Amino acid sequence: MRRVPIAVILVCFLFCSCTSHQTEEGSTAVADQPAPSPAQNGTLVVMLGTGTPNPDPERSGCATAVITGGQAYLVDCGPGVVRRAEAARQRGIDELDMPNLTRLFVTHLHSDHTAGFADLILTPWVHGREQPLVVYGPPGIKSMTDHILAAYAEDIGIRLHGNQPQNEPGIAVEVHEIVPGEIYRDENVNVTAFAVPHGAWKHAYGFRFDTADRAVVIAGDTTPSDSVVEACSGCDVLVHEVYAKTGFDGRPPDWQAYHKASHTSGIELGEIAARARPKLLVLYHQLMWGATEEELLAEIRQSFDGDVAFADDLDVY
Repeated sequence: MRRVPIAVILVCFLFCSCTSHQTEEGSTAVADQPAPSPAQNGTLVVMLGTGTPNPDPERSGCATAVITGGQAYLVDCGPGVVRRAEAARQRGIDELDMPNLTRLFVTHLHSDHTAGFADLILTPWVHGREQPLVVYGPPGIKSMTDHILAAYAEDIGIRLHGNQPQNEPGIAVEVHEIVPGEIYRDENVNVTAFAVPHGAWKHAYGFRFDTADRAVVIAGDTTPSDSVVEACSGCDVLVHEVYAKTGFDGRPPDWQAYHKASHTSGIELGEIAARARPKLLVLYHQLMWGATEEELLAEIRQSFDGDVAFADDLDVY
């Protein structure tokens, strides 16, 4: 795993299962080792997909897992989510075993955040999930679910009524279309949804997860927003999208207009983080357009001097 933290807090967090070395700049990079055990480290944030709509083979579509109390809570289901979950399981996070993928929270319905939804409905069921997949998301998520189930009706029917051993409850999907506020609570976590501005989308959300030991905020796709500042307010981990202003300046004017109305630049994110005060800021959905990681971090550092991690797929925090 590759990290770009400034202080040693992240190293302490991963020390149980990862070796590290000092970079030339003095920050700590963590070697690619099996993921830490939730039993040892409490609540974990697992980056299942850090990509964008660009088909980068190194980055799956947006998907994050909050692991706490023996349960995985997924946020978004971009393309590749199921296979990344299996890769994380093979690194030691058993909560991401296929039968355990039963809770999903969707920020908005863009394809790079939902193209893995059919896979998440079907594959864990085929591999032993015996409970319904429970989904919380914006208006439109029920229609998307119904159409996926209709599209795969023949496959589902053959698996249920052919000669393949298969259970029926695990293919069910329980859908909740949400509004801002507390949307979920169980013995492990309280989940609060908050509205974020994202281009032309009428409904886009971020989520705050409050567990026994951490507060985790996943902002989803958003322009700079007071709602993110309010939701974090000193949270342990803020996962936030970003684009490099250095690369943005070379984009065509029509694309500049789109991205400015839909996303957050490194300079803007630094300003947001300075107000939100997360203990750790995790960057994902990084739109670089030829800019370097160092250039993006320098943009953020104009306003924010806290710990920052430039996330890759399968990184754990």
